Amino acid sequence: MDLHPRLLRVFVTVAEELHFGRAAARLYVAQQALSRDVRRLEQQLGQTLFTRSTRRVELTPAGARLLSGARQLLALHDELVAEVSSARGPLLVDINMQGHEPPRPLVRARELAPRVEILARFHGGLASGVAAMREGRLDVSFGRFAGLPASVRKGLVQVPVRLDPLALLVPEEHPLAALEEVPLGALADYPLDAMAGNPATTEWTDLGERLAEEFGLTLATPHAPPVGAHEMGLYLQRHQEPVLATAKVGGIPGAVVRPLVDPVPLSLENLVFPQGLRHPGLDALLQAVTEIRSTECWLRRPPHSWLPEADEVLLLRQSGHSHGDRDGLLPVRGMSAPR
Repeated sequence: MDLHPRLLRVFVTVAEELHFGRAAARLYVAQQALSRDVRRLEQQLGQTLFTRSTRRVELTPAGARLLSGARQLLALHDELVAEVSSARGPLLVDINMQGHEPPRPLVRARELAPRVEILARFHGGLASGVAAMREGRLDVSFGRFAGLPASVRKGLVQVPVRLDPLALLVPEEHPLAALEEVPLGALADYPLDAMAGNPATTEWTDLGERLAEEFGLTLATPHAPPVGAHEMGLYLQRHQEPVLATAKVGGIPGAVVRPLVDPVPLSLENLVFPQGLRHPGLDALLQAVTEIRSTECWLRRPPHSWLPEADEVLLLRQSGHSHGDRDGLLPVRGMSAPR
C-alpha cells in the first residue's frame, strides 16, 4: 500500500483543526476536495479516521493511532523536499517598498524554513512585479490584486494578507499636515496624487480612481514617478500635492503621513504568485501569512470603513468561501458602501 503524502497532510490538518472548513482554508483547497481525500485515505486504510456530526469532528481511535506516525513521516518528507528543492535556486520575492524592512510574513517564512533561501527584491509595484513573473525574473509579489486587469490576473494565485488603512503623504508645510487625521471630505480642495504617471503601479492608480469616484475627489495630473525615498521627498516639494499611500509608509525626508478617516479607506494587500509554482520557500511563506493574519486579525474590517467592491470580492472569498483551486476570482458580488 502506497500512501500519498498529500493524503497524510490533509489528515493531519483536519486532525489539528477538527473542522473541515478551517482545514481546507489552511491548505488552500476546496472543502469538497479535502473531504474526498479523507474518504480516499480511509478507504485505503480500511479504517474510519473521523466521526463527524453537524456540530463537531472527532478523531476515532484509529485516527489517533495514525496521527503521530503521520506527523513524523510528513516531517521527514518536507525535510527531504527542502534539501532537494533548494538546489533549484532561491525564492525571489518582491516586497514593493524600497528601503523598508521586509514584511513580517517574509521574516517568519525565513524562520520556518531556515535552510531555504528566500531573497527580497524591489520592483516598485504589483504591475511591474507581475511582468517580472511572466519573464521568469520573480516568483512572488505583494500588492493590490484587484487593481490588475482581468487579462493580467489570469494564471495567477492571490492569497489575501491584510487590510491596509490608507493615508496621505504630504510635505511638512502643507495645510493638511496640520491635521492629525484627514477626513476624506477635506480632500475636496486638493488634487489627490495616485501615481497615475507610474506604469509600475497601475493597481494603485486604480485604487485612487475608485476612491475619487466614490467620494467626489479630483485626481492630480500625472507626473514622472520618483524612485527612492530621497527622490520622493523632492517630488512632494516640487508638486505640493497629497500622495495616496498606506499608513505604514514612512521615512520620506520633509514629509509626514496623515491617516484618512470618515470613513477609513482600505486596500486589500495580497500575496501573488503564478499557478503551478512549487517551492519550499513558497510553502513557508503561505504558512507564515496564515499564522500572522490570524493572530494579528489582519483581515478584520475596522468600523466605518470603505473598501472597493473588487477588493471586497476577494475578502469575501477568504472569509466565507473556498480558496478553491487557486484560480482567479469567484463570481461573488461585494458591498462597497461605508460601514
